[in-house]
Amino acid sequence: MPGPIPRRTLLSLLGLAPWIAHALEAPSGPVVLSLSGRIGKPNRDGQALFDMPMLAALPQHSLVQKTPWYPSPRKFTGPLLRDVLAAAGAQGQQIEARAINDYKVSIPMEDAQEHGVILARLLDDQPMPLRDKGPLFIMYPFDGQTKLRSSIYYSRSIWQLKSLDIR
Repeated sequence: MPGPIPRRTLLSLLGLAPWIAHALEAPSGPVVLSLSGRIGKPNRDGQALFDMPMLAALPQHSLVQKTPWYPSPRKFTGPLLRDVLAAAGAQGQQIEARAINDYKVSIPMEDAQEHGVILARLLDDQPMPLRDKGPLFIMYPFDGQTKLRSSIYYSRSIWQLKSLDIR
């Protein structure tokens, strides 16, 4: 009689993303995002570190929309913020997002779970340079949910993102 089904096989059979079952691998290139705080899958020094290929390996989503920062609609592409958090095993109530210039903003965890927020890594299908709000930009689906078109959510759309501290 066969034994129990291994967890990895079970998750795969259920159609769940394979990265949920695995420990987070260490980045092989330059780190573009670090997660700290309440994370369950650290890959270096108690943090979950991501390079751009790791973020690109997650399922990608795109939004074409108008924003306060650009004069015409632009296409933003990247993984869902909730998928990045899941890959790191993040569990908490708040996310403190910090930019390269040390600007920081607090984002409720439910925003990531409920609103389809993406961690944009491409702008109009091209990597975002630092001078154009890159390399990472938290982007809410403003055109898809009119309640998000407010200063509260615009302020949470942090660009030049470098770290997320889960509390």
